[in-house]
Amino acid sequence: MKIGLYFGSFNPIHTGHMIIANFVAYHTDLDKVWLVVSPQNPLKPSASLLNEHNRFHLVELAIQDEPKLRASNIEFSLPRPSFTVDTLAYLSEKFPTQEFAIIMGSDSFQNITRWRNYQHIVRNYPIYVYKRPGHEVTETHGATVKILEAPMLDISATDIRNWIKEGMSIRYMVPDNVAAYIAANNYYK
Repeated sequence: MKIGLYFGSFNPIHTGHMIIANFVAYHTDLDKVWLVVSPQNPLKPSASLLNEHNRFHLVELAIQDEPKLRASNIEFSLPRPSFTVDTLAYLSEKFPTQEFAIIMGSDSFQNITRWRNYQHIVRNYPIYVYKRPGHEVTETHGATVKILEAPMLDISATDIRNWIKEGMSIRYMVPDNVAAYIAANNYYK
């Protein structure tokens, strides 16, 4: 089975994330897409991050009816900050019969040489890159790259958090059940 790993803070998960995950699950040769909730991205500040268990629960709510998508909290039990190369090594050991691939935007792919042991990643794992405006893929860095023309929604989790703080509606930006759960628990206030 081929599993695509879509890493993110998902702070919170929104419709843009879900469109990409679903598109990749149904328009590529991958059998499943795991949305891997990162407890802490080493390249991002963690101050505005909702607790990882709460973010994981929001991802579970968002994708509960989609059989090809799965929420993964695999990085919660790994050393912090989590590095993709360590997560991949752990997953490959824990699930030796699965084939793993990475899903990322072309903006992140442009920064892959900043990742820890990126040479090992590009040598051993295919990378499914969805195009982001203004970030062309001009260099593969030695990776097996599949370029995807996924539908793009210009939604930002930062904007969503700000709108919640300001008491504005986030309807249609996140699934209704996610919006309801965020409101009921006063997240991002």
